[in-house]
Amino acid sequence: MGQHNLLHQCRLLAGSVLLVLSVNALANAPEVFSKTLDNGLDIFVQPDTRAPVVVHQIWYGVGAAHESPGHTGISHFLEHMMFRGTPNHPGETFSHTIAAAGGRDNAFTGRDYTAYYQILESGKLEIALEMEADRMRNALLDPADFIKEREVVMEERRLRTEDRSASLAFEQLQATAFQNHPYGQPVIGWMEDIRGLTVEQLRDWYDRWYAPNNARVVVVGDVDPEEIFKIVAKHFGDIPPSIFPEQPARTEPVQRGAREVRLNLPAKTESLLIAFKTPALAQLPKKQRWEAYALSMLASILDGGSASRLPKRLVRNQKIAATAGASFALYTARNSMFVLDGTPAEGHTAVELQQALLKEIAELQQTPVSEAELQRARAQVVAHAVYAQDSLRHRAYMIGMLETNGLGWEVERELVESYRNVTAKQVQEVALRYFGENARTTVTVNPIEANSPPLP
Repeated sequence: MGQHNLLHQCRLLAGSVLLVLSVNALANAPEVFSKTLDNGLDIFVQPDTRAPVVVHQIWYGVGAAHESPGHTGISHFLEHMMFRGTPNHPGETFSHTIAAAGGRDNAFTGRDYTAYYQILESGKLEIALEMEADRMRNALLDPADFIKEREVVMEERRLRTEDRSASLAFEQLQATAFQNHPYGQPVIGWMEDIRGLTVEQLRDWYDRWYAPNNARVVVVGDVDPEEIFKIVAKHFGDIPPSIFPEQPARTEPVQRGAREVRLNLPAKTESLLIAFKTPALAQLPKKQRWEAYALSMLASILDGGSASRLPKRLVRNQKIAATAGASFALYTARNSMFVLDGTPAEGHTAVELQQALLKEIAELQQTPVSEAELQRARAQVVAHAVYAQDSLRHRAYMIGMLETNGLGWEVERELVESYRNVTAKQVQEVALRYFGENARTTVTVNPIEANSPPLP
């Protein structure tokens, strides 16, 4: 056996050993204990006694995808107002109390959920649980606070989206790719919608969605599950469930041609985004779930570290790109997107970079990837999943997100095995199925000087 073949076999063997170890690492992760109260509240507890610390999160099944046109951003706005107090804990008492207990708290809104969390000493967890139960139904939503917070949210949109060409480009990519589906709406909302929201609309949204039968309590850390079940029942058990409105289905029509948008934005260089709409794991029948894992593997083959195809070929070898990447969201509740992105290197254009990226896609469609590339891609995605287990916050996030998005927390335990089963033929098959010319959406940023008048 030649030296090259020997090295190749050693790498494959090392990759196989890593996968076996990773399967064991996830399979032997601490058990998750669960219980559902009579009012529909789901509770998930994962003990970890390594340190006297606990992460608590409460997830509500409402986000940007539940919003109707004209009312975008209302879920995120409500997240802000939830920190404005209740009759029992007025003003900013909630955060001040958590800080006084040596903890931290915050919240985040996504397309399918809104979540609140605290990180604190495990012996003080009940403080957080009592206050979360209180604001589930007793938020003040004061009109004066609403006016102040609206300015805060509008400024957040300016800073995080409107003053950032990359954020505006991605927002436009989603809005162009999804023309009827709610994933075309930005989580923070369109500026005119934020400006037009009323406190009455916010209260109606709160009354409609913030209820125990639309919530999941997740606790990870140095706790006893049975004790947590008792404490949660004590504070949340008497809150009545709600009847939720039927959500109209907003399905996306079949895309029948490439869509291209060119944005004139203040930026230093051109940049490019290319997207293909794909199913997410939650949408696929179990027999077809390999498609989502194959798409995730494909993203890693293209952009899973410095040895992957896009950095190696387009950035270092051809020097056509300053940056080039690929991503795929595996766990979204509805549709997903496979996204290619990049900025051209000096002396090259976005058109050249687009051609180079599409050439890489064409090669994946025409030629199966090698087993060595599959092993490297598996190692990348699996290592990330295993190393993330060291974070209590990440583990709580995964439990809450997977449950809220309809997948169930057990899916993460199957991740390594699912990646191990992906074949080169399957990677080629999803590239052929989902990366067609008619399914492509492209957004290009054309750089202009800041404060320049709009181009004609």
